[in-house]
Amino acid sequence: MEIGNKIKFLRRKAGLTQEQLGERLSLSAQSVSKWETDTAMPDITLLPLLSREFGVTIDELFDLTQEDRLQRIEKRMEVEEELPPDIFREFEDVLKNQLAEGKERAKCLSLLAQLYHHRMEADSRRVSRYAREAIMLAPEKKDCQWLLQKAEGHVVWDWNCAQHSAAIDFYKEVIAADTVTPPTPMPYYYLIDNLLADRRTQEARHYMQILEKLPACNPVVLPTYRAHIALIEKGLPAADQIMDEAVQKLPENPSMLFEAAQYYALTCRYDKALALYEADWAQEEAHHKPRYTDALQSMAIIHEIRGDLENAVKSQERLLDCLKSEWGYTDEAPVQETLREIARLQKKMSK
Repeated sequence: MEIGNKIKFLRRKAGLTQEQLGERLSLSAQSVSKWETDTAMPDITLLPLLSREFGVTIDELFDLTQEDRLQRIEKRMEVEEELPPDIFREFEDVLKNQLAEGKERAKCLSLLAQLYHHRMEADSRRVSRYAREAIMLAPEKKDCQWLLQKAEGHVVWDWNCAQHSAAIDFYKEVIAADTVTPPTPMPYYYLIDNLLADRRTQEARHYMQILEKLPACNPVVLPTYRAHIALIEKGLPAADQIMDEAVQKLPENPSMLFEAAQYYALTCRYDKALALYEADWAQEEAHHKPRYTDALQSMAIIHEIRGDLENAVKSQERLLDCLKSEWGYTDEAPVQETLREIARLQKKMSK
């Protein structure tokens, strides 16, 4: 059913004339008539009001399919930094209703997790803003220090808080319960990442032996993990040798170049990291577009760490160009975030 016919049907079902509906929306009856004859469309800002008047969701106004609804939810979270409360509740209701009906369970669970995380990130930005100001005013007080750590992911010194045994145990359970044939390598990556973060190298080796036999295992991750194990157990020279040999074997593989850049950034060899990030960026252009922006973000961070704010700004400007020219963004959340970073860096330069 077209949107015009849908509005007409719902208006009549609600027992409203065009004049009455127009009055409730602070519009003329002629505006409602234009909608119902499909000569005009309701402004997007009126959709929540229409859905409220008719007692339906916005999705129901458009007769969206289940797949359309899920795609709409996913896309909106991608482009907006914060969802209005009524839209959040609508998305929450849609997903929970579909869960109750047993439809697309895995997808709905994933989107619900993303929906709550999306709101959590928005709240974390508020926590960060207020906690930072409070700390600046009273740096001797501890009450906001831990809040900032939680909001921004700062280092936790206490081992009992910093260790990752819960995540490790969870991914071990995922691997044990995996029914995919052949087994998926994805949970192995997250398990080994957490094992290495806790320096549990012996266990990491055990799962690497299983991982390397899986057909879908990414060939880049194994030498990367070996280098990080060597870094923990033997030190830089042994780890450098493993990483450099891996790059020599896969000199045009953007993933290998990126992982090597990550390794050298982690060990504070910034010149080599920057060169590898640039090589990765060039290879990404040759292999696929739109390119991921992680390399540019990493370069901007390195330049700022070194006090080279001019090149930090240039890296962010390259990132902004990529978002617009390759991803097709105009003023969506990633663009706004990048613009804020550029403004922050420029303000820092002017001090």
